[in-house]
Amino acid sequence: MIVAEQNRLRMVVETQAQKSIKRLLAALRRELDSLDADLVEHIRKSPLWRVRERLLVSVPGVGPATARTLLAEMPELGGLDRRQIAALAGLAPWTRQSGQWKGKSFIGGGRGKVRAALFMAALVPSRHNPILKAFRDRLVAAGKPRIVAIVATMRKLLTILNAIIRDNKPWQNA
Repeated sequence: MIVAEQNRLRMVVETQAQKSIKRLLAALRRELDSLDADLVEHIRKSPLWRVRERLLVSVPGVGPATARTLLAEMPELGGLDRRQIAALAGLAPWTRQSGQWKGKSFIGGGRGKVRAALFMAALVPSRHNPILKAFRDRLVAAGKPRIVAIVATMRKLLTILNAIIRDNKPWQNA
């Protein structure tokens, strides 16, 4: 809503409407800050969530927003195997084929908020995390489209995060 109102503010020329939109933006930002503070308080009160957040943010490219999204939207993290967790997030590819005909694979279903958070989280490590960068670069060099390589990086990142929570060990560079 904040982005929508910011876009609307750029388009409005009437000063009265601009003042109204600015008041609405201020209220939305206060509400967002309040929700963030509530979430931080809940995590601070829960020893399990504190430990899990610390483990998740130990991975280069995973920040507090991604870690908190995963904590809130995927309580199963660490309790499922890599295939199950990928399917739950909607990152397991579906193959479309029938007889001799073979279509393209695609992802879908699962938890959209988790996928959105992982997409943004996968962009940074695919450039700066040596392990995930090498993985993405290898896929691109093999001829995969860049978006397919990013989706594969998302799945690999989720698998790594799942293992980190399962084993209760922070990220370690290989």
